[in-house]
Amino acid sequence: MRISLNYRSAGEVFDMNFFHSDPFYISRESKSYSSIPSFHYHDAYEILYIVSGELHYHIGSQPFQLVGGSMLLIRKKDEHRLINPNGAKFERVTLLFKEEFLGGLLSGDLSFHPLSAFQSGSGSLRLKGQEQGYVEAIFAKMAAESANEFPESGFYLKILLSELLIYIHRLLNSGRPYMNCSTNQVYQRISHITHFINHHYDQRLTLEELAVRFHVSPSHLSRTFKESTGFTLIEYVNHVRIKQACHLLKESNWQVSAIAESVGFGNSTHFGRTFKSIIGLSPLKFRKNPQAGYMAVKQQKA
Repeated sequence: MRISLNYRSAGEVFDMNFFHSDPFYISRESKSYSSIPSFHYHDAYEILYIVSGELHYHIGSQPFQLVGGSMLLIRKKDEHRLINPNGAKFERVTLLFKEEFLGGLLSGDLSFHPLSAFQSGSGSLRLKGQEQGYVEAIFAKMAAESANEFPESGFYLKILLSELLIYIHRLLNSGRPYMNCSTNQVYQRISHITHFINHHYDQRLTLEELAVRFHVSPSHLSRTFKESTGFTLIEYVNHVRIKQACHLLKESNWQVSAIAESVGFGNSTHFGRTFKSIIGLSPLKFRKNPQAGYMAVKQQKA
């Protein structure tokens, strides 16, 4: 249920939409625009995960540059807005939940609070390749369980949500950078660069060549790209390429060497090493059983 409001600030009128949320909601969508372009807020906590592509988000006045593997944690009632200035396709998971859904997990004298990840405020978190596989596996289970609606589904969804919140809590406690905001100038430049990479990942992409193309020094590009996205430039290029390779391994009958070449790797050996370092399996093993990649991640985290 949506309630539309507007308010005036510094002579400008802003639309504001308030959404009443279900106790638990999850969706995974590929799109190139948002059906809610204006600022809005929910009476629930939100976890937004970018599977692929790149987006801009504003939480209040703070801008966030989100790329594939980014997770945005949004506290309930915090105003936020999605911006997709390039109109490019992106894929995201949207998870909304209320405290009441967690029920008894929020009561009692616990050393761990399930909502501890939100206590320092809304912000973004960048996940590495195998971490992405881990959380995407949890999201896939949530979506399947939510669609099945078995008698025990509510209980299992509570377990899965608890696992996700514990995992995020441990990432933050490990010292993972959080709430990486960029200045507007840097934010816009890095947006142009990630957009270029997302559409030219099959080409030769080096730090030096991108620095020349976007009129910055290699050292400045290296530093600001890491600060804005959480990845080094080559890490980001490899993640984009491997994401596309996973799609081709699942959806096509192409040989691994052809897939490696199509996503920008010069040889199959380098492709295989990079694929395994990010996914946890060789390309052939992933093709036979994509879910095994998620299990490999769990075993490494155990």
